[in-house]
Amino acid sequence: MGSRVLFGFHAVTARLRTHPSSVQGVYATGARKDARMRELTARATAAGIAVHLADEARLRELAGHGNHQGIVALVDEASPHVTLDDVLEGLAEPALLLVLDGVTDPHNLGACLRNADAFGAQAVIVPKDRAVGMNATVAKAASGAADTVPLVTVTNLARTIAALKERGVWILGADNGGESIVDADLSGPVAWVLGAEGQGLRRLTRESCDRIVGIPLVGTVASLNVSVAAGICLHATRAARAKAPR
Repeated sequence: MGSRVLFGFHAVTARLRTHPSSVQGVYATGARKDARMRELTARATAAGIAVHLADEARLRELAGHGNHQGIVALVDEASPHVTLDDVLEGLAEPALLLVLDGVTDPHNLGACLRNADAFGAQAVIVPKDRAVGMNATVAKAASGAADTVPLVTVTNLARTIAALKERGVWILGADNGGESIVDADLSGPVAWVLGAEGQGLRRLTRESCDRIVGIPLVGTVASLNVSVAAGICLHATRAARAKAPR
């Protein structure tokens, strides 16, 4: 089996948490001794994975550029199967998930993965049928986010939404006709549910949401691209959390 490179704390920590047996080795800078680095290297060591000290030149060579945050891992080339339980177990903050109901355009899925990475969503959830899954086009459009954000494929979206509710996650459907995202309460564990391109949420999916939240538009267009809407929803959640009293 071949190997490929993961880099950055989010990507490497996620792989160590969900599929440590796929990690062949970790390369870490000696210049960072903060708690985040200590926790990551301790997790790797506990899993029996060798941690090698590496200078900036070596890390840059492995990652292909300098945006590695001082941590690089060599992993098995095949992507592991990640379940929702894998994602939810041991979260260090309230859940922030993106659920896509029937998105079929690989470029849109890739862009949604990029948004998920940018705003710290822990996973993107898609149904197995009548939707696009991971492929080369998605990976290219994701610009590296396919390695940092787990794509969880489920056989029954309604059952998955019900399971999230049982775990205390609020299900927010992004669609017209609901409360404005400007005024919505976005605190606590949240899963945003967005519908397919041009279709919006399916009726059954919409009815399974705890609340419907809309993005107010002031121009002439009636709707937004699903990846744009996803970015707005995730950013709004992060902004609300940043303003919340600690």
